[in-house]
Amino acid sequence: MLKVGDKLPAGSLQEYIEVAGEGCAIGPNAFDVAQSAAGKTIALFGLPGAYTPGCSLKHLPGYVQNAEAFRAAGVDEIWCVAVNDAFVMGAWGREQKAGGKVRMMADGSAIWTKAAGLTLDLTTKGMGVRSNRYSALVVDGVVKVLHVEDSGKLEVSGAEALLAQAQALRG
Repeated sequence: MLKVGDKLPAGSLQEYIEVAGEGCAIGPNAFDVAQSAAGKTIALFGLPGAYTPGCSLKHLPGYVQNAEAFRAAGVDEIWCVAVNDAFVMGAWGREQKAGGKVRMMADGSAIWTKAAGLTLDLTTKGMGVRSNRYSALVVDGVVKVLHVEDSGKLEVSGAEALLAQAQALRG
């Protein structure tokens, strides 16, 4: 499993782009994780799935609401990663008003999530393999802070907890 001091796993995530620009076409675009994280401080959080109750009511909204505070604490980008396709992540981001605040990164086949060792098997609940709920502060591709939730919990990976650590790291 990913741990503090590790580099983010190699691989790519997809993001649904609403407006073409800077080499990005409208629709799903793949982004190399290492290249996208290079030279940046990223607040990264993973969750079991778009539109699920805890994710929609608390987890993602906390990051959307605190986006400016994260930027003030030196965070360049906020990434939400889920094992959903880019179309679903794009639609969920629009509904949650995440545009310009949180990048909605899709890992449709859980390849990157598996490489990070952060999977959650929800097969018995009809959801298959998903992402565990976690948050991380990543600086230049290296994990500086990582909190992985116990199954069914949302206590240590919320925006407020990660924001406090981002502010402390900034000093």
